[in-house]
Amino acid sequence: MNITLKQMRYFQTLARHGHFGRAAESCAISQPALSMQIKELEETLGTALFERSARQIRLTSFGEDFARRVGAILRSVDELADLARASTNLMAGRLRLGVIPTVAPYLLPTIVSSLTRAHPELDIHVRETLTPKLLHELTEGRLDAAIVALPVSEPSLTEVALFGEDFVLVRPRADADKPVPDGDGLREMRLLLLEEGHCFRDQALSFCNMPSAHPRELLDGSSLSTLVQMVGAGLGVTLIPAMAVAVETRSADVAIARFSAPRPQRTIGMIWRSTSPLAAQLMQVAQVVKAAAEALRAEQSGR
Repeated sequence: MNITLKQMRYFQTLARHGHFGRAAESCAISQPALSMQIKELEETLGTALFERSARQIRLTSFGEDFARRVGAILRSVDELADLARASTNLMAGRLRLGVIPTVAPYLLPTIVSSLTRAHPELDIHVRETLTPKLLHELTEGRLDAAIVALPVSEPSLTEVALFGEDFVLVRPRADADKPVPDGDGLREMRLLLLEEGHCFRDQALSFCNMPSAHPRELLDGSSLSTLVQMVGAGLGVTLIPAMAVAVETRSADVAIARFSAPRPQRTIGMIWRSTSPLAAQLMQVAQVVKAAAEALRAEQSGR
């Protein structure tokens, strides 16, 4: 039986996208060429991998089992390449870095600039999405590391805490002189939150001691920028991480207030597969992220 790595990568991409056109585009080949490769793979195996209909394709029962085995094989192949890179102890080649949306806009410019300046042979690919997707892609081997809020409590992943960060209250400018509420006080206010799926939403609710499925109406936004603009329009109040203040409040008619202790906080860190041969290099990247956060904090405190 002659199954090629190329066929396995094409199969994995098609299984992920569930669509020949999108998968072909992702693989940078034509759709007929992808179809031919999948057909040849199925003929080699002697069974179908996909159920095909006019609108969609889905994995067969055998295809699902095959996908798990293929994923493990391709991860091992990628780790062989990483092992060769690690043996040189150099920061070079491709770095696939995931970042959560409540960190990416504020730290990424400094992180990428610092890494590029210190390691010009590094080819940085950034993926910004929610924590559950980052964990899935990291486990699948599609990312080398991710910057997330800790803990993630995944036994297969290494977690390195980098820095802690306070949350601040954003409220209409007309309320600037009012007392700063505590968590209990926030429960009585119209609290604007990121939509479900964002870990920052859960952290904010935890500070207010509110369940995720709170019966009182809450307004959700897709980004911190949207939330701040909604506050400026008088729709309520919100919490944002301290690193986002300078970017998100510069064009909004809002006031910033800091909470009394115990203040709501989060811990930001970097995670990667515990089996990754690039652990030493990723630890260097983690230190760059930490330095970027410290530089941003110093810049904001000096304003």
